[in-house]
Amino acid sequence: MLLNDLYTCHDVQQGTDEVACRIVFNAHHAIFGGHFPGQPVVPGVCTMEIVKELLQQELGQPLILRSTGNVKFLQLITPDVQPTAKISWKKTEEAYAVNATFSKDANPVFKMNSNYEVVG
Repeated sequence: MLLNDLYTCHDVQQGTDEVACRIVFNAHHAIFGGHFPGQPVVPGVCTMEIVKELLQQELGQPLILRSTGNVKFLQLITPDVQPTAKISWKKTEEAYAVNATFSKDANPVFKMNSNYEVVG
């Protein structure tokens, strides 16, 4: 789990089947020492994990990523950036269809469409 270690959520706004918050990264986290030394960048896989963790927190259920239709890393996210994460979902018979966007100054830096299933 990366929440409260690599990042924290601030200014959380919850709606029906959606959540938004400002992500604040821990610039002193060990991951930035190796990714990349002298020029730290949030790993793309961590960005995807943040989406899953926030969704799990909202739904109160453990989830597994089953598929992605579209994942776009539009700009590097450095630890000093505090992107706004917006996640919306729709429950289907077998999964949750999810749209996620991280934005900086209203400009998208990450987009993902995916499907998650409840574990268990």
